[in-house]
Amino acid sequence: MESIISIKALSKRYQGGFEALRHIDLEIRRGEILALLGPNGAGKTTLISIVCGIVNATEGEVTVDGHDIVRDYRAARSLIGLVPQELTTDAFETVHSAVSFSRGLFGKPANPAHIEKVLRSLSLWEKRNNRIMTLSGGMKRRLLIAKALSHEPRVLFLDEPTAGVDVELRRDMWQLVRGLQADGVTVILTTHYIEEAEEMADRIGVINRGEIILVEEKTKLMQKLGKKQLTIQLQAPIETVPASLAGLGLDRSPDGETLTYTYDAAHEQPGIGDLLNKLNNAGIGFKDVHTTQSSLEDIFVSLVKDTR
Repeated sequence: MESIISIKALSKRYQGGFEALRHIDLEIRRGEILALLGPNGAGKTTLISIVCGIVNATEGEVTVDGHDIVRDYRAARSLIGLVPQELTTDAFETVHSAVSFSRGLFGKPANPAHIEKVLRSLSLWEKRNNRIMTLSGGMKRRLLIAKALSHEPRVLFLDEPTAGVDVELRRDMWQLVRGLQADGVTVILTTHYIEEAEEMADRIGVINRGEIILVEEKTKLMQKLGKKQLTIQLQAPIETVPASLAGLGLDRSPDGETLTYTYDAAHEQPGIGDLLNKLNNAGIGFKDVHTTQSSLEDIFVSLVKDTR
């Protein structure tokens, strides 16, 4: 699939020697939703800030739809909408004037119909004449998104867009993002909410200590790095795992009432039938069996832990 953003050998070092980004290579596909995950201080916001022209890179290059962000800044930036973490808005402006002004900053002609469409999609139309200072925190977050969409960007960066908002608003934003993707907008999302990435993203990127650990299709990542667990509820408690089963890696619960078998999710039911036969042969009866699979959060924690 064609890339809309190309990042090559990107590094950022601050005065004093701190290296926020180290040789980042990343291709972002046109029309995808990419979730960028990482702990605090991993480099997520620095990366976004460089692509959006807010921070200057030390080394490397970035192009947006073929436009270099340094040599052809105006064309590159006009394609990008940014929703920052901070709720920074002019408190005395009205909602409508703030969004209209944002559109004008990009040299776009007035388009009342588009502004109305954006405000309605974010449930802000009824608040259009309200001063920003009167809005709730959730409404101010919606306003940031409206301002980012005012100039009809083809790429939208959402930097922790649902931080501090309630579950209902979060789901409204998920629905909005899906609608933008359907219209061909590429969305790059940074989030601390793992379920948000699991729900929304086509691909997952993990960044830690200024380096990209991996970028992978979400479903492939779950298959490749996920683990499945088979939990076997026994008919009667056992004191120890029999010697004949010792090599299978079974974990006995403290009360002896269950056995747990962990295996690679990439393989469908590896040896499960053989395992159950061996339990029968060892005289261990069971009354229930169920499986669970590790979540994206489990995978993310293990990846970050392995890089420390």
